[in-house]
Amino acid sequence: MYICDLYESELKYYCQRYSNNSKPVFTDQEIITIYLFAGYCQKYFLIKDIHLFASEYLSSWFPLLPSYQTFNLRVNRLSEAFKVLSEKLINTFIPQECLLDISQVDSYPIMTCTGRNRVGKVAPQITSKGFCSTKNQYYYGMKLHALTFRQEGKIPFPESLILTPAQDNDLTVFKQAWGDTISNRKIFADKIYSNFEYFSQEKKQTQQIEMYTPVKAIKGMSQQEKQQNKAYDDLFSHAVSKVRQPIESFFNWLNEKTNIQRAHKTRSTSGLLVHTMGKIAIAFIYLIF
Repeated sequence: MYICDLYESELKYYCQRYSNNSKPVFTDQEIITIYLFAGYCQKYFLIKDIHLFASEYLSSWFPLLPSYQTFNLRVNRLSEAFKVLSEKLINTFIPQECLLDISQVDSYPIMTCTGRNRVGKVAPQITSKGFCSTKNQYYYGMKLHALTFRQEGKIPFPESLILTPAQDNDLTVFKQAWGDTISNRKIFADKIYSNFEYFSQEKKQTQQIEMYTPVKAIKGMSQQEKQQNKAYDDLFSHAVSKVRQPIESFFNWLNEKTNIQRAHKTRSTSGLLVHTMGKIAIAFIYLIF
């Protein structure tokens, strides 16, 4: 019912057909519902597994279910609708406990293939080679960037999610996507976002943005200076990391619910977009039901 209402009010404009088959017997609403239901209730994330589950157990609900090939094609054509659905879910169900003046920001790898010498051939328009420092490995794929609201004692809730090729620098993405649009905010992040020139006193005065990151070693600093500041630097870095850590829990929760990081089975640009945006929608369906 939720999908049908949302489809009629908004989603249909992102998957309209201009052909003789503009009103298929098996509707887009049914496709989206099966995809979300199988992912949310059964933890099936491969299109083949979703179709097999629907044909064996949901035939009474969906008697006109098409073949696997047609189902797969139809799902991939709904990538833009899944994107809008994910955006709607995030913007509509913001918890009241969110601290709107404290944010965390970070990125998470989505891998189409891994290995230093591997060459990714899937969706070259939106993927590239990158390095995951957490796993200490090279990969081809994308990055999921998240700007989140802090929640006391809970994982943070995303304010905005952005997909970029894996090679894009996290700080550059922050500047382009959020640097000039947010204000009145204390932001906690890791060392890659440390840029004293960008987050200057002027930025603090005009937009009231303060960026807190663990202390980054300054090139050329003497050993004596490092020792003098060590106690303060360690204490400050620990405090920042403690506030920033929940965004890592958010990414772990997202991957645990949907296995979003492994995109090795995708074979096209639209398939990769469905893999990411569809799984984000599945994850946030948990917050409604």
